[in-house]
Amino acid sequence: MPKPGEHKTVQARILAYAEAIGWTFVSREEAERRRGFDPDVPPADRAKNRSLFFDDLLDAKVREFNPRYAEGPGALLGQFRHLHADIFGNREFVEHLRNRGKFFDHEERRERDLILIDYDDSERPPAARRNVYEVTEEWAFHNGHYGTREDVVFLINGIPVLVIECKNANKDEAIALGVDQIRRYHRETPELFVSQQIFTATDAIGFSYGVTWNTVRRNIFNWKDEEVGKLEAKVKSFCAIGQVLAFLKDYIVFAEKDEELNKYILRQHQTGAVEAAVSRALDPKRTRGLVWHTQGSGKTFTMIKAAERLFRAPQADKPTVLLMIDRNELEDQMLKNLAALGLGNLEHAGSIARLNSLLRDDYRGIIVTMIHKFRDMPANINTRSNIYVLIDEAHRTTGGDLGNFLMAGLPNAGYIGFTGTPVDKTVYGRGTFKTFGCEDDKGYLHKYSIADSIGDGTTLPLYYSLAESEMLVPHETLDKEFLSLAEAEGVADIAELNKILERAVNLKNFLKGSDRIQKVAQYVARHYRENVEPLGYKAFLVGVDREACALYKHALDRFLPTEYSEVVYTGNTNDSALLKDFHLDPRRERQIRKSFGKLDQQPKILIVTEKLLTGFDAPVLYAMYLDKPMRDHTLLQAIARVNRPYENEQAEMVKPHGFVLDFVGIFEKLEKALAFDSEEINAIVKDLKLLKVLFRNKMEQQAPGYLALIERNFDDKDVDALIEHFRDPERRKAFFKEFKEIEMLYEIISPDAFLRPFIDDYGTLAAIYDVVRKAYAKRIQVDRDFQKKTRELVQKHVGTGYIQPVNEVIEINENTARYIAENKGGDGNKIINLVKSIEKKAEEESDDPFLIAMALRAQAVRERFEDRQAGTAEALDTLLREVEANEARKREQAEKGFDGLTYFVYRTLLDAGITDAEEASRAIKRAFVEFPNWNKSENALRELRKKVTFAVLANSDDLNRVTALVDQLFRLLEKANRV
Repeated sequence: MPKPGEHKTVQARILAYAEAIGWTFVSREEAERRRGFDPDVPPADRAKNRSLFFDDLLDAKVREFNPRYAEGPGALLGQFRHLHADIFGNREFVEHLRNRGKFFDHEERRERDLILIDYDDSERPPAARRNVYEVTEEWAFHNGHYGTREDVVFLINGIPVLVIECKNANKDEAIALGVDQIRRYHRETPELFVSQQIFTATDAIGFSYGVTWNTVRRNIFNWKDEEVGKLEAKVKSFCAIGQVLAFLKDYIVFAEKDEELNKYILRQHQTGAVEAAVSRALDPKRTRGLVWHTQGSGKTFTMIKAAERLFRAPQADKPTVLLMIDRNELEDQMLKNLAALGLGNLEHAGSIARLNSLLRDDYRGIIVTMIHKFRDMPANINTRSNIYVLIDEAHRTTGGDLGNFLMAGLPNAGYIGFTGTPVDKTVYGRGTFKTFGCEDDKGYLHKYSIADSIGDGTTLPLYYSLAESEMLVPHETLDKEFLSLAEAEGVADIAELNKILERAVNLKNFLKGSDRIQKVAQYVARHYRENVEPLGYKAFLVGVDREACALYKHALDRFLPTEYSEVVYTGNTNDSALLKDFHLDPRRERQIRKSFGKLDQQPKILIVTEKLLTGFDAPVLYAMYLDKPMRDHTLLQAIARVNRPYENEQAEMVKPHGFVLDFVGIFEKLEKALAFDSEEINAIVKDLKLLKVLFRNKMEQQAPGYLALIERNFDDKDVDALIEHFRDPERRKAFFKEFKEIEMLYEIISPDAFLRPFIDDYGTLAAIYDVVRKAYAKRIQVDRDFQKKTRELVQKHVGTGYIQPVNEVIEINENTARYIAENKGGDGNKIINLVKSIEKKAEEESDDPFLIAMALRAQAVRERFEDRQAGTAEALDTLLREVEANEARKREQAEKGFDGLTYFVYRTLLDAGITDAEEASRAIKRAFVEFPNWNKSENALRELRKKVTFAVLANSDDLNRVTALVDQLFRLLEKANRV
């Protein structure tokens, strides 16, 4: 059996670990033979439009698993090749992987399911497995325009399903580079990702994973294993045959959002909850369980997958699965997502009568309904035990009579409750534990806490700040009319909260006082403009009721452009003229919600009181201006709107946390407002003052070491010293990370009087970052920039001559050496600028292969310089010799009348010792003129290569040497075409 190569890389280790858990290693050479590569074709062309499967194995397994399959060889592969190379083709392929494709049984004249994978293997011992599990490396493919080579690919029955991109840990942001390569593969060779479903990127320390066709950062996750940081444990758990089969069969989902198809993979906490819920539901001795997963952790997909698994489980024996939810908009989304799973037995019980009818008639399948449809349901309407009820927001949906009707109507059903908030310490909260968690010692079946969620990056930390005291509700009023009311304890529903607030007359009068509305609106406008808008994010203003929302809209329009804000609430026919001003038809409301979720569209602020405070998911939402008394579940659900992660790579935005500005004073009485365990409260929300403490600590403890590097107010010697100090990539990496953390804190806190003592030092630190970043960026033009407030600060310094310019475009000509000698700057800066200038010239004159080759050599010099394998003088001397050689070749090229391509070919042949290199070069030039579309047409490229090969062979009889020369020539020309 072939073994992985001896290269001691991350790649080799992954292959060895995969073999240890049952995957058979296939060498690259063997894999290419099985994919139909032609060994007689030059290496650069062998991957062009070759098969993406192990054809013979796939055909054999299809016939083994489907004895009545009688299509000709290649028929199925032809069908697969016609699938679109996009997310839609990928979704269709997933259906085939899940054995839902079809073939026609000619003997019985009917369609049958086409079995590609036997998923029962996960229960079999290795020797009895029916599928073939293989892993290979260097999986190359070229579609005629672009070529890619994947590091490690896992195949089941000849079908590639999982790709791993490996990077060395000593590279900056190694995993990010791996993910970037996966993104490039999607752009350039999307054909790979018709069948491939999962990707990972690893540097032997981190192990990130996601699904193909969704490479957005917030949907790429870290795989966790009990043995933290150990690559072997991560590979052996993630790539375990049972785990990969589970991903393919159950845990990849497609869903539409804003009329776009998206693909997701369930995370470990979700798959754990699904497994636990299904196991409990099928347990004949226990019938209840509570899944406690914090807000924003993906409960909807967890519930959907649990419902699907139960419906398809043979042990469930054609069950009825009720999915009970508490909001109309979630009901619609749930139905769409379930339909996307391809479930035929799906019903929507939109009325009490319809639900009663389905249960009385013993319907088998999935029913989506809402809890209030159980009102007045007859007892014992269905007494089967294979009825499974999955209840969303269980902390509030089964309280009182509705829960009694439900459980009396279905007395033998299994009940799994899902809640997104911690169970509170009130009688109401303990009732949730009592109802669903009574059969578990801890009170729950599966838990994913707020702290877990923040640690994983599923949700973000929340910070709060109090508004100025004159705007806060007087303590005695807030306490008497809200916080101390027994009926307000454990309030779990906003409609219920509103009833309590209706009776709080003094409280509402204070909140809606006309002077106060103007002051709060002005404060919100200023805070948004100065603190939130510069970060690029959006905000909610939460009014105490609908009238307050209308009043705030009129007030905000005095301080902000009218298009900045919109009001969203439910209108009634008997509303006042003020309220009717902001009634929305459903189409307009959908448009507002959709536009709010887009970074570059208005509105920037939504004014709400009830609608959108639960279930609305807009990751661009950063700030909540809270002017409505809330507590317990309602408060937690509302503020959780701002804790969703958001990353935008183009805008280089990474949302650091969510923020709540409290105009009521709720957070002054946090222990009273959130009746949860103190450990949970500490994880939920923290005072913004903590960020100020963190900023102070970093500026006093970390910054001085960097500030000490500036001794002469940023003159050229300071700049040279910085370039030399940060020559080590690891040292740069540590500084960049530290500065970015400080910068984010500054952006969040600013403007604030607290920052005044730190402004000068922070400006200097930012200027140091600017110098080092520009010096060591790979290009003259640096794309990355500061965040807005820091950029303004740095520009102010630069504008006063604070920093000497770092980047300089040096003319690459006969005067370069003299210019370098006469320039006062340090040699380190000269090396960096010289390399960038050579690269820039090669980019501008990309039809000159000599310059492309020169740029590659210059990059190698820079890398040796940064790694301290070459001294400053040696690196500079090497680069100047490159420039001199380029000038010499330009003179010789002019003398011979060659263009750039002909001279490059001539020089390459001459250096290789080919006789009569000049005549061979002219013949090759004629061949290029004959085939001008060689870089666009595969046939033209093939014919051109033949002519080039024959032109060289006319002056050399060593075929191997000539083939290697031609390969080298075309490799460089391909690079020149990509520049």
